[in-house]
Amino acid sequence: MNDAAGRGIFVVLEGGEGTGKTTQVRALAARLRESGREVVETFEPGDGVVGGRIRELLLDPGLAPEPVTEVLLYAADRAEHVRTVVRPALARGADVVCDRFLWSSLAYQGIARGLGARLVESANAAAVDGCEPDVTIVLDVDPGVGLVRAGRACGRAPDRIESESLEFHELVRRGFRDLAAVNGAPVVDAGRGVDEVGESCWDLVRELLATRSGGDRR
Repeated sequence: MNDAAGRGIFVVLEGGEGTGKTTQVRALAARLRESGREVVETFEPGDGVVGGRIRELLLDPGLAPEPVTEVLLYAADRAEHVRTVVRPALARGADVVCDRFLWSSLAYQGIARGLGARLVESANAAAVDGCEPDVTIVLDVDPGVGLVRAGRACGRAPDRIESESLEFHELVRRGFRDLAAVNGAPVVDAGRGVDEVGESCWDLVRELLATRSGGDRR
């Protein structure tokens, strides 16, 4: 069990394509494990059997679902994810470090697709069911740089979301920045080296742990 309260911490990394979320999720999970904590690394969309099927629909470049359909598919994946991965892990005292959560829907569908926050939040209310991150860290990089990075990292043809216009991805970036500003969430410059970004993320998580335990940040 990770803390006196009996519940693990829920950390989410958000950001556009190629910001290095997956890399930093792994790095954070490794450092938490080095501290003797149990950690679950996870992601959206698609962690799990049901989620995997939904991910295929969402990212298939041969499909073009309506924006509202897209929101509902992401919400369905999130509902499954919260109930089968996130909440059970937290309940047994494990930490959860997640690549994407609700803010991705708000940025991609609410802002970039133009559906608005109210519709996205309404569609996700039952999916999230009160399960909120202890900290959301936004990784920020110029979309032109991020898309090139994403292409190099995946070594495959771009998926449906990656194939959207640069203007679309600039709107996504703006959405994440606005969400961070409104909610007082940290924004980390992901244009720096991987290790520098990792140190910034770890400082934020270490601060959260200290707050939870009432201790210092050593």
